[in-house]
Amino acid sequence: MLTRLWRAFAFEPLPWVVRRSVAGDTMTLLLAGGARLRGPLPDPYARTSYVRELELGGRAYAGPAALTRALGIANGTEFAAELDGSTASLALSRAGGAAFADPAPPVADWEWEQRVTDGHPYHPNCRSRPGFSVAEQLAYAPEHRSVVALGLRAVRADACLVTGEWPAALRDGGRILIPVHPWQAEHVPGLPGVTVPSGDAHAAHPLMALRTLAPVAGGPHVKTALSTRLTSSVRDISGYSIETAAAVSAFADALAARLDGRLHVTRTLGAATAHSPDLAAVLREPPQRYADAAAGERVVAVGALGDTQWARSAAWRAAFARLALSVCLRVLDLGVALEAHGQNLLVVLSPAGEPLRLVYRDLADIRISPARLARHGIAAPPLVGRLVTDDEDLLRRKLFGSLVTGALGALAGSAEALGEDLAAAAPALERTPDTLALLTEPLPAKALTLMRLSPDVPGDQWTTLGRLPGLAPPS
Repeated sequence: MLTRLWRAFAFEPLPWVVRRSVAGDTMTLLLAGGARLRGPLPDPYARTSYVRELELGGRAYAGPAALTRALGIANGTEFAAELDGSTASLALSRAGGAAFADPAPPVADWEWEQRVTDGHPYHPNCRSRPGFSVAEQLAYAPEHRSVVALGLRAVRADACLVTGEWPAALRDGGRILIPVHPWQAEHVPGLPGVTVPSGDAHAAHPLMALRTLAPVAGGPHVKTALSTRLTSSVRDISGYSIETAAAVSAFADALAARLDGRLHVTRTLGAATAHSPDLAAVLREPPQRYADAAAGERVVAVGALGDTQWARSAAWRAAFARLALSVCLRVLDLGVALEAHGQNLLVVLSPAGEPLRLVYRDLADIRISPARLARHGIAAPPLVGRLVTDDEDLLRRKLFGSLVTGALGALAGSAEALGEDLAAAAPALERTPDTLALLTEPLPAKALTLMRLSPDVPGDQWTTLGRLPGLAPPS
């Protein structure tokens, strides 16, 4: 936790950091008011803990929350409480992971995802789950191998917004049955009448996203509303997401068809809301649909690969980087920036572990550029609102900040290794303005701690992590 926090202090544009300086293997931050904060020279892509303590005003701090309180910064008290909760939750998560340790590779997609103990690779609130008791974490969190019994709330069809095909199994005469997470049913006022059917028909395995679940009986994955803050965001489902779900899914599916089979997008099969972000659900195709099980293929979320033999292999990482960058940069050039972090991006692996194809899930936060689409003669989907933008910086931030400084960075585990991975992939990439920007400009990353310390500032805030060593402009 302290390592993640030091990364934020070292790289994010925090208003109370006046200047940063480096001497040898130490970075010193001059703070507003004159105090100095010192720590080891930071590596923005390190996943493992290497910061044991930080020195503030001559005193050593080993606890992230205690350090935050000592800084006396605006909104620091609330953030420190979240850090305490995240630290305790991470300890519980790792204890659960140790209890379920199994050297054999997982079989099911949900088994891969439930092996992830640490959550977001760089967020100090990587395991922040405010409002969850220890018992509720054990009952609902994926790393504790829980099976969750989803509830159903019946709502008159004329009081719902439904897009796509809502299945007959989730209808009752003139009523829509909306799946509800049990935490939501217990804690959110205004959700009476949630029932839990008997038997295993609605039992499900929670995935990395916690509120998205894979039914035990198979079939579509279920994304539920969960009105609490996990890491940075409250995880409800907006009416905009429901309204645009079918159109975005059809558009993304057609766009993926241009990638010669290298990319599949899990289709949104149906989405429903009772005109409330607290009472909504989305049904998606399971990613396993895009693997040839008979041939021994498997689909694995990239965020679940960090501690595998493949991620430890420079050759494998280079091959995966070539695949991921060539596909995602092509999609960006066509006009869509994917939020391709380790939770949304999955890879189809051969029996030997070779990366073959990509699978992308959850279209709720992509960005679509009508101008870029028009350059390629592609009709834009009938959308307005936050998904639509022609802002070049925003489009590149969306992709680079999720795929490169997120997924690929976490797999590499260091700036040096990530630079080597990108250098190995670069010769195979199309020479587009986006590729040039990726290889020559400072890489963007979300300023996650700044965002938590700025609760009144809406939307994402950003920083840059500098250019990687060993990269050269494309010839």
